Amino acid sequence: MLAPGDGSAYSAEPMPLHSRNDRDPLLWCTAIALAFLVLSLWRLTVPGSFYFDEIHYVPAARKLLELVPANREHPMFAKEVIAGFIWLLGDKPLAWRIGPALAGSLGLFGFARFLWHLSHKRRATILGALLLATNFMWFVQSRIAMLDMIEAGLCMVGLWQFTAALRSQATGQARAHLVAAGLAMGLSLGAKWSSAPALMVPGLVFLIIRLREGGPFFPGRRSRVGTIPGISLLEAALWLGLFPLAVYWLTYLPAMFYTHRPVTPLGFLAQHEYMIKLQDSVLKPHPYQSLWYMWAADWRDIWYLFKVIGGSQRGIVMLGNPVSMISGLGALVWGLWATVFRRRWDAAMLLVLYAACLGIWAFNGKPIQFYYHYLLPGAFLMGLLALAIAPLTERRDRWRWLGLGIAGLAFAMFLGFFPILSALPLPSRDFYNVWMWLPSWR
Repeated sequence: MLAPGDGSAYSAEPMPLHSRNDRDPLLWCTAIALAFLVLSLWRLTVPGSFYFDEIHYVPAARKLLELVPANREHPMFAKEVIAGFIWLLGDKPLAWRIGPALAGSLGLFGFARFLWHLSHKRRATILGALLLATNFMWFVQSRIAMLDMIEAGLCMVGLWQFTAALRSQATGQARAHLVAAGLAMGLSLGAKWSSAPALMVPGLVFLIIRLREGGPFFPGRRSRVGTIPGISLLEAALWLGLFPLAVYWLTYLPAMFYTHRPVTPLGFLAQHEYMIKLQDSVLKPHPYQSLWYMWAADWRDIWYLFKVIGGSQRGIVMLGNPVSMISGLGALVWGLWATVFRRRWDAAMLLVLYAACLGIWAFNGKPIQFYYHYLLPGAFLMGLLALAIAPLTERRDRWRWLGLGIAGLAFAMFLGFFPILSALPLPSRDFYNVWMWLPSWR
């Protein structure tokens, strides 16, 4: 049976590790995530007041500490994280933003480990981590007190733990990974619903593999045959379905003690109907709103911040890295080819994750949408791009320079745009025009 990077199914036997490219890049994954964390924490308290959607979520976290309902259109967990750090560190910018910063770094590490367990390709894993760290979106969203990075970071942890379970050779180890996957998935959904399409994929993947391999379906048919030895389909449904939903339900526990209109355990469905009604009630046009096909083309940004702070003009723009995001569209074509003609399971799973997380915004009918909703699809796009260019970087002909050039230019672009990703002082108010290559970016 072939390994996922080379064929259509996972091997139930330990994968032989021969070449340097087969060695687990754990140290690289750790180093990239730690470097990202250090960079995210640097000057995290600038600006010293709310910016962009912090005006919604930090006040909601403050009220949560008093058990007063606020921002009821969104789930609870991300606001609980922000509230927890406010309680621990005091009500100041560091406390507001450190939760997303930690989640972003953990999510970056989880994404790298997910790529490794999915593909067992060392170079693609390292490139994927670097591409995500420098795709602009992951960095900017890790430095603002919003819900999205806590949701996305935990989603990556859940996918990492699921693919680690697929690689496990012992039932107990696999079960532990599945439990961790279910916990992370439940907390991700408890932060924001945008990750829901991605969180459905592990269960579907497990089902498909079981059907293809003829593994055990029910607890009474224990067998070592199959991707995860000794784990039945019913048990997988528990850890990947019911358990995440139970964790999600528990994130609403503080809301059950609200001083006004508490959420009752038996009124859970009514609460969600109310949340959906609140979300659909946002109809007023916004100057930064955009649609899914604009996100894919890196067409419309969002200026999170543009004001004078400390005597200097500063800005923070939410935009995708033009090099990696546009190159990623070519990687989508490669991924489709690799799935159909090379039976690449790793490319197929990333394609499904990208399409599911983007498709929900194309079809859900929500009237007001924003570029930051591309956070998860953009991350999976970086995984596809890494898989596509990694073989090029190993060649000894002119194609090698295409792979190295895309990765190198993406990193250089991140450095070039860094002043308006991190609110560094600008020489003048009009200096931002240096980076505004398209009228739609203004």
